[in-house]
Amino acid sequence: MKPLLLGAGLTLAALLTGCVASQPDNIANVCSIFENRRGWYKAARRSEERWGIPVAVNMAFIYQESRFKARAKPPRGRFLWILPGARPSSAYGYAQALDTTWEEYLAESGNWSARRDDFADAIDFVGWYNAMSRRINEIPADDAANLYFAYHEGNGGYARGRHWDKPWLLDTGARVQANSKRFDAQYAGCRPELEKNWLQRLFS
Repeated sequence: MKPLLLGAGLTLAALLTGCVASQPDNIANVCSIFENRRGWYKAARRSEERWGIPVAVNMAFIYQESRFKARAKPPRGRFLWILPGARPSSAYGYAQALDTTWEEYLAESGNWSARRDDFADAIDFVGWYNAMSRRINEIPADDAANLYFAYHEGNGGYARGRHWDKPWLLDTGARVQANSKRFDAQYAGCRPELEKNWLQRLFS
């Protein structure tokens, strides 16, 4: 019986691993991502429709946080310069959401089965958080830099201006803004094709 149980366990582990999408080949081009991951495009559009934050902004956040790696985690520190130490936070998944913030999202969104390593759930989370920042701190929906500062520092920290004391964070926010603009320009060119259903694509 033990070999059978072991085999079943390995099969289950393989199935669970297979459920997590691999990193897209060309993460710098949002059209390439969506053309190869139509399910991701639909999820990104649903998040935009639900929370009012542009697709390009939310995608720029995930690019910055995880480079579209489903199981991304912060790098471990080093103990005595050799041994791996603790991770600096509980951030995990596409959106690098913390345990506590994810629990808040589950409660407020009603999406109780959501997983941080599921792209559709992660981009819905990013849209939810950015919509909250827009409401609390009145940050424009297309202001990716300031939305990112609120995402990183929390809305209370953003309101207190904590980001201004962190030059590295200001630089990161500028990169998120630049990536958002680049994604938006790319998306404008491929959106008509992405909006076609399978039959329209077949005869186009």
